[in-house]
Amino acid sequence: MIVNQWVPAAHKGDAIGDSARRVRGLLRAMGHQSDLFALTIDDDLVDDVLPFADPAARRGDLTIFHYALPSPMTEAFATLPHGRVLQYHNVTPAHFFAPYHAGIYRLAQLGRQELTTLAGRTDAALGDSEYNRAELEALGFDHTGVFPIAIDVERITQAPRRPALEKVLTDGPLNFLFVGRIVPNKKIEDHIRLAEVYKRYVDVNYRFIFVGRTDGVPRYYNMVRALIAEFQMPADRFWFTGPVPNEDLAAYYRTASVYISLSEHEGFCVPLLEAMAADVPVLAYGSTAVPDTLGGAGMCFQPKDLELAAELLGELAYNDTLRAKVIAGQRRRLADFGDDRIREALTGLLHGQLAGLSRPAAHRDGVTS
Repeated sequence: MIVNQWVPAAHKGDAIGDSARRVRGLLRAMGHQSDLFALTIDDDLVDDVLPFADPAARRGDLTIFHYALPSPMTEAFATLPHGRVLQYHNVTPAHFFAPYHAGIYRLAQLGRQELTTLAGRTDAALGDSEYNRAELEALGFDHTGVFPIAIDVERITQAPRRPALEKVLTDGPLNFLFVGRIVPNKKIEDHIRLAEVYKRYVDVNYRFIFVGRTDGVPRYYNMVRALIAEFQMPADRFWFTGPVPNEDLAAYYRTASVYISLSEHEGFCVPLLEAMAADVPVLAYGSTAVPDTLGGAGMCFQPKDLELAAELLGELAYNDTLRAKVIAGQRRRLADFGDDRIREALTGLLHGQLAGLSRPAAHRDGVTS
């Protein structure tokens, strides 16, 4: 069988593209012909991903279209004669960008509008989380299911050591880590407010590290920096690294005491699983797809009470018994996203058995609050 995948943009280090390439490898190992096609391709992927203009892009017995932004692929996908499988990675709601970037605000609006044009024009509509699947169903899509992102945790667990960086990172303060783009839905300003509460009521021995691009929404990033200045907090307690290579990313995970997510919109949130793979306890605000991804692991809290969050952060940082319990639960949850699970989901998809695409079982032996 020919099983092709389409992604509008192929970027190395991007969760969607990385997942698509891993799924392609699994499909080939299962004996299927499989290629990945993109409209724009990073230079370091030109020998690995094919251009969408290639006629072979439309010759799949099954075509998996990864949707996260508007593009000419959408209408092309809708007009395929058969085998149309939508995998929805969510579109961040436009209102998050309204105060900061008119262009992205408009792009997000278009993304959600364009998604609705595919309702009734797919053979299967899959979210990469139950949250995304439910959104597709609410929009009128039929034959919905969950097909999780394929995660390459070896880029964290098997990365070469970075002794010089690790020495700097273990120089005293505890490291509280966030990985992702510095954009409004991630609510980085709440990390700064959490730091202020943590400093007042828990401990002054801290360092918040943010690994990811800062240039996506400059006005938002400037607001975050201004908040740090407003609170008169030491600049060396907040690191914004920008994008980093895998070896450095692994070092940041390896030396983190706690991984923190205060995001208010996630379609899946891959860094939660990367933190689990690195045995870093997760503290997360339970919004949108975050509870689905954690599946009872980590420490998930609602509502967004930063005084409570500071207390939980201190417990995760210093209570060894609690840390061990949380890490054990995270290891069990991580197993739900292994290659065996993806192969099982692929087999169900290829045989048209959407019932086999239900979300991975959630272990309830993690800690929730």
